[in-house]
Amino acid sequence: MNMGKGIRLAALLMAVFLCLSVFPSARAEYDPAHPEILEAQHLTATSAILINADTGKPVFQKNATAKMYPASTTKIMTVLVVLEMMQNNVEALKQKCLVTESAVNLAEDESTARLKAWEEVPLIDLLYAAILPSGNDAANAIAENLGGMASFAERMNAKALELGCKNTHFTNAHGLHDEEHYTTAEDMALIAMAAMKNEIFREIVAASSYAMSSGSRSVSNRNDFLNPNKGERYYVYGTGIKTGTTSAAGNCFVGSATKDGINLISVVFNASKDANRYLDTIKLMEYGFSQYEGLSIAELYLESPRVVDIARFALDDPEVGRLTLSLQPTPSSLSATPLVLTQEEKAQWIQQFYSRTVTEFTRELVAPIAEGEVMGTLTYYAENDVPVIYELVASRSIEARISTVPTLAEIIAAAENDPNPFPRLTFELVFIHLILPAAALWLLIRGIRKLLPRLKRKHKPKAFKPTGRFYR
Repeated sequence: MNMGKGIRLAALLMAVFLCLSVFPSARAEYDPAHPEILEAQHLTATSAILINADTGKPVFQKNATAKMYPASTTKIMTVLVVLEMMQNNVEALKQKCLVTESAVNLAEDESTARLKAWEEVPLIDLLYAAILPSGNDAANAIAENLGGMASFAERMNAKALELGCKNTHFTNAHGLHDEEHYTTAEDMALIAMAAMKNEIFREIVAASSYAMSSGSRSVSNRNDFLNPNKGERYYVYGTGIKTGTTSAAGNCFVGSATKDGINLISVVFNASKDANRYLDTIKLMEYGFSQYEGLSIAELYLESPRVVDIARFALDDPEVGRLTLSLQPTPSSLSATPLVLTQEEKAQWIQQFYSRTVTEFTRELVAPIAEGEVMGTLTYYAENDVPVIYELVASRSIEARISTVPTLAEIIAAAENDPNPFPRLTFELVFIHLILPAAALWLLIRGIRKLLPRLKRKHKPKAFKPTGRFYR
């Protein structure tokens, strides 16, 4: 009977084990309440990456180096190349471009900005038209007016190499499928990071709409990531960037977001559905923000505040003269850039904090001290940033000791400031300090002189006296 129960128990445990091994995904389901737990299987995209937009450091990757087709996310590079060709000159971007028939000759399923053949459109309008409605006609017009499609694509490839892209090649400015038009999530993140450093580019991708200067037309942004009316596709911290879709590329999206001074860029290639490219992106962003912490210099200082020892503190002081200095901002520190750190980086910065600072005390560390009193300054030297200065102030009051033994410095100071440094001539001074020491010295010398002859006679050797006896 016991053996039968043991067999049944073993069979039950085996069945449970098999169920867990057959259905592992049930245990690994994505939980929005814990965005810090993100696995590759939580994303529908074939390839994806999340990077720190300020440093380029990868935060999350899924097949990030796989060769993928970028579709209209190509236009990120298109606009970046134009802005650099025009040297970000607003006046240069106002130059008129002729829209040809070939530029507006699109297939039925191509995205369009509804440009008209033979109209003249400012270059800046074409940039907005290429990004917001993802107009292929606008991308065609840009390339045709700036050297032709082949020449413009060469510029795009040269820029990709300059940015460090390892597996990227462009054949056009719009992103329609071509076997030789490809990139990787890793490379596209580098391109997007460079583009988002350009102020004009950031203004373009963040715009909800744009009024074209030619005629009464306007174009609207098709990026649901930035549209509050798009429900779960909308992301409150989103700042850009660009969608892309073709049958070969699938649903693609390059996104950017900012929260508490933390800037992130994500790339999602070939998501399973239109909505999922946004949902995948939101998962990536939430994961990224959970990994980073935005810290001001003052907040970093609080992790290891400076403590000094105060001299001549009252004997009943509860902290025995130990004083923690608080950090108080100054006008120069208000513009300091917050630090964006992982937990590991935060620990390293706390250790290195004082190696990046210079402390100068503006008063002696001597009691009494009043709470809030300025004790000195702390200057912080950030990487690639101007030094910022903070005031060091007393976090509490410290009373002075009522009676103290004067220090050597105080004794010297008192002697130097004495208006009558020589003592008055009195009997006590003459007899005790002059006559008695002199008499004692004279007696000592006289005693020594009398004693020396005796010592010499006592140790003088005796003369030899013969006895008259001889031996052979």
